[in-house]
Amino acid sequence: MRGLDYGLPELPGIYLELGSDYCESEISNDPVHVRLLALVMLCDLLNANVICIADFSGRVVGIIDSDTLKALHNQHSERIRLSSIDCQEKGQAFGKRAKQAASELVYGKEVTIQTHGYDKYKRTLADVLLPDGVNLNQELVKQGWCWWYRKYASRDMVLEGLETEAREAKRGLWADPQPVPPWEWRKRQEH
Repeated sequence: MRGLDYGLPELPGIYLELGSDYCESEISNDPVHVRLLALVMLCDLLNANVICIADFSGRVVGIIDSDTLKALHNQHSERIRLSSIDCQEKGQAFGKRAKQAASELVYGKEVTIQTHGYDKYKRTLADVLLPDGVNLNQELVKQGWCWWYRKYASRDMVLEGLETEAREAKRGLWADPQPVPPWEWRKRQEH
């Protein structure tokens, strides 16, 4: 059966045949399994350097800084960079307090990691959901410990609104009359 029959693009010379070595009879009639199988076969065929990204749950075992943590994934520690936000660095005003806030919210908890890819340091970019469903990324911005990272999330109106509210209420880093964005602080440290 051609991949097109299951809503997949037709690729020259690539067919999914029911009952073949790739498709066990128990799953071959399920379109979801066939699509997944086709993707795996395509990646294998192309020998692509594709890293499969999927949501997962894991216990938070470390807080590297306020926007980077370590969570267990398949019994291995994985670095998670909270997407769409940027928090004060350790050497900045409110940097240590931001890390402490992140730790209080998430350390030791079983969380859901909603992955969005990888950054240039090969950390998993993600939104982290706490056991009660609260989005950690949004909560840190709401409490005033992190900035909405416009450069990477310019269309995220939820984060924009949460940052505006935190600024107006002078919560967290917004108590500083002239807070320095972490991306600017990092640039100054390079020179």
